[in-house]
Amino acid sequence: MKVLRTIFGVALAGGIAAVAAPGAADAQSVADFYKTKRVTVFIGYAAGGGYDRYGRVFAREIAKFIPGKPRTIAKNMPGAGSIVLANALYNTLPKDGTAMGIIGRGVPMEPLFGRKGPKFDATKFNWIGSMNNEVSLCVAFHTSGFKTIQETQQREMILAATAQGSDGVDFPLALNNVLGTKFKLITGYPGGATLQLAQERGEAHGRCGWSWSSIKTTRPHWIKEGKLKIMLQLALKKHPEIPADVPLVMDLAKTDRDRKILQLIFARQAMGRPFLAPPDVPGDRVAALRGAFDAMVKDPAVKAMAAKTKLEIEPVSGREIEDMLKEIYATPKEIVQAAADATQRVGKTKIVKKVIPIVSGEGKVTKTAKKGRRITVSMKGKETTFAVSGSRTKVTIAGKKAKRSAIKPGMTCMVKWPEGAKGANEMSCK
Repeated sequence: MKVLRTIFGVALAGGIAAVAAPGAADAQSVADFYKTKRVTVFIGYAAGGGYDRYGRVFAREIAKFIPGKPRTIAKNMPGAGSIVLANALYNTLPKDGTAMGIIGRGVPMEPLFGRKGPKFDATKFNWIGSMNNEVSLCVAFHTSGFKTIQETQQREMILAATAQGSDGVDFPLALNNVLGTKFKLITGYPGGATLQLAQERGEAHGRCGWSWSSIKTTRPHWIKEGKLKIMLQLALKKHPEIPADVPLVMDLAKTDRDRKILQLIFARQAMGRPFLAPPDVPGDRVAALRGAFDAMVKDPAVKAMAAKTKLEIEPVSGREIEDMLKEIYATPKEIVQAAADATQRVGKTKIVKKVIPIVSGEGKVTKTAKKGRRITVSMKGKETTFAVSGSRTKVTIAGKKAKRSAIKPGMTCMVKWPEGAKGANEMSCK
């Protein structure tokens, strides 16, 4: 149980486990395979959040280190807190090394906890690595009136979240059931941008299960302006950048059994934002992808970019994630059941499903980027940039189905998108 002793004692240390490099012949065959291929990195969440940011950086940088230097693209596939993507990677997406993805760190735990949505065996995925291990937080927006976690044990606090299986749902449920907090959840938000908007509008008092690395990259001005009150650190070890007086969830456990339950629930934090490939990918390609990841996170140029953009890099290797999951899945059944109950039992939690309205607007295209993946439209004097998906955005030009790359500056487009999000559902141009 060496891996879990490391996690539970001091959390997973930063750094990268060594991965054996393929031999010269294998490397050559891998290069031959990849040099004519396109690799798609699927992102299990909508555009605009922390997972999306890590996924796009990964997709942009990893190709430089894969033998054969294939072309890579990032594609969002949100749904059910990224369980939709995990199911697709396991069951339907190519198993030849041309499909990878980034999913929620809690998703690999779902089958262990007996959830019905997952259709995969987490121990059979090929884990590539995570660019960071994670400390998530419970935070209150400055207008909410909440300042301490103890206040949430006395009165109801409303949280915005995506779906069960995500940290934003599982963690508050666990806190309600184990520590007696009184969180109410509004679920159904598609991703980070809409979760932030919910706080600004006062629909929610805050979030619980929001990654510190994501806050730093997507809302640094909120930190600077004092708009967030950090109430609790959700991990097995405190983050050095968080004020020392902010309590760690493990310190609030009242019994040894509760502590073991919380340890299992928050072990996922060491997986950060995991990248994975489907099962049954040829072994030499898996080794090449893991080696490429390890080289990427060590690369001085990538480190400099990360420092400049405030992208936290505390890498965890694919082998470490694989070993960690094997040991997690060997946890005694009684503790597993108790942890599963804590993250699923809703009797103490009010949950309301949010229906996100679809809004529309018309304007002139002023700029396109990344072959139509980013399209900027001027509407009523304000420019808005939309993420345009090759699979989920319906694109028409003059009434006929078209590719997103066919949209050009100067065209007039009617755009439909979920309110508060950045991804377009439809673009009808002329």
